Amino acid sequence: MAWYARAFTRSSFLTAVEVARWESLSGVCVTAVESRPGGTEAAGEVGTSQVGRSAKDRILAFVALTKPRIIELLLITTVPVMFLAEQGVPNLWLVLATCVGGYLSAGGANALNMYIDRDIDALMERTRQRPLVTGIVSPREGLVFGITLAVVSTLWFGLLVNWLSAWLSLGASMFYVVVYTMILKRRTSQNIVWGGIAGCLPVLIGWSAVTNSMSWAAVILFMVMFFWTPPHYWPLSMKVKDDYARVGVPMLPVIASNKVVARQIVIYSWVMVGISLLLTPLGYTGWFYTAVALAAGGFWLWEAHALQSRAKAGVTGGKLKEMRLFHWSITYVSLLFLAVAVDPFLR
Repeated sequence: MAWYARAFTRSSFLTAVEVARWESLSGVCVTAVESRPGGTEAAGEVGTSQVGRSAKDRILAFVALTKPRIIELLLITTVPVMFLAEQGVPNLWLVLATCVGGYLSAGGANALNMYIDRDIDALMERTRQRPLVTGIVSPREGLVFGITLAVVSTLWFGLLVNWLSAWLSLGASMFYVVVYTMILKRRTSQNIVWGGIAGCLPVLIGWSAVTNSMSWAAVILFMVMFFWTPPHYWPLSMKVKDDYARVGVPMLPVIASNKVVARQIVIYSWVMVGISLLLTPLGYTGWFYTAVALAAGGFWLWEAHALQSRAKAGVTGGKLKEMRLFHWSITYVSLLFLAVAVDPFLR
């Protein structure tokens, strides 16, 4: 979701110590991945032939490794926060630099996620056409590509934005790759709850890019995204739970009934909407944001309770209509953060 520069104020590049740290970290990640069941290089060689692939196909495949549609969602929670932090229009070059850095950072993390998950991606219906599964990009190329983007994005943020944003960006990437993908995803149904922290950090990055500091406004919006993530993703998981069950990933809908999942969705939804309303009494937003938060949050809660009612009634299949909440969740976060950006101009 969105848009990111500041003059080149630093002249030094990555020091030898930082390079050594990255090389050490890369080695640890690769070793850990290859030691996991199904995580060897051979497991990723599902279709490694690149014969007949055009240069355009290869370029598009590398772009696909970054998961552009997911990054769009991340950026839409970054740029509006920059407007809130500035209480107006932030430096547009800074916005551009933050957007580019955010894309590189999230893109690198997504590429590494695909490298680690290539074994199960080959078995899941919705992921079996990913570049590392089809073989248009080799596992080694995917690994190098992901690490390179992570390094470049950290330098980009540090040299063109500020180093607080750089470390937050690096932390988000490492949290997604190591904590979520390598540790939580295949081990616990709470994977998306705690792993979702990585997707909340762009809010903090947007604020720090403008102020080089943190505030309670940024923390509140971080918490909104934290409680938004599970009820956003669990409806999709309900739709494709057979895919996750096939590869042994214990998403909540795989190990719990639709009734239990829907109840969790309702609980998280109420907390999310409640937290979203804290910005105004604390003086960070005004009437416009409050009106949008109430209207959008109210419709969200209506959809969440409707899903719970259908689940309690034992409705299954297409009649469960779980994807209605999934699609609305994207609209909700777009409207809420648009209100964050517009509100300073209406106060």
